[in-house]
Amino acid sequence: MLALNPEGVFLSNGPGDPAATGAYAVPMIKGVLARGLPVFGICLGHQMLALALGARTVKMNHGHHGANHPVKDLTTGKVEITSMNHGFTVDSQTLPRGVSETHVSLFDGSNCGIAVTGQPVFSVQYHPEASPGPQDSYYLFERFAAAMKDRRAA
Repeated sequence: MLALNPEGVFLSNGPGDPAATGAYAVPMIKGVLARGLPVFGICLGHQMLALALGARTVKMNHGHHGANHPVKDLTTGKVEITSMNHGFTVDSQTLPRGVSETHVSLFDGSNCGIAVTGQPVFSVQYHPEASPGPQDSYYLFERFAAAMKDRRAA
């Protein structure tokens, strides 16, 4: 993939157990991170990014499934209405230094987003492409596109 010289890498949704999928995906993601590329992950991609950064994931008792899940953006204080479909979550207590929690579920307080300080690397647990809000999470795609444009200009 890196031979294609991408401007950014989008880590898409699953399905899958993040630990099992991580066995082959985490080394690739670490290679992408080493290149300094913009990275945006959603759902399983969020979990894979967290694992590549050194965090852990845990199986949830019931998971999150369906639309109308309220998620708080900790950087702005805004609440987004999201769509989710996952049975694992990133354990926010295991986030390494330099990785911050950016979003949390208002249902159960579980992690719903992370970002790497000073780098164009971020992810969310939910599905912003589903537009349940309907445009509540559109800014994430704009942020990713802007990160690729900024890298191109540098």
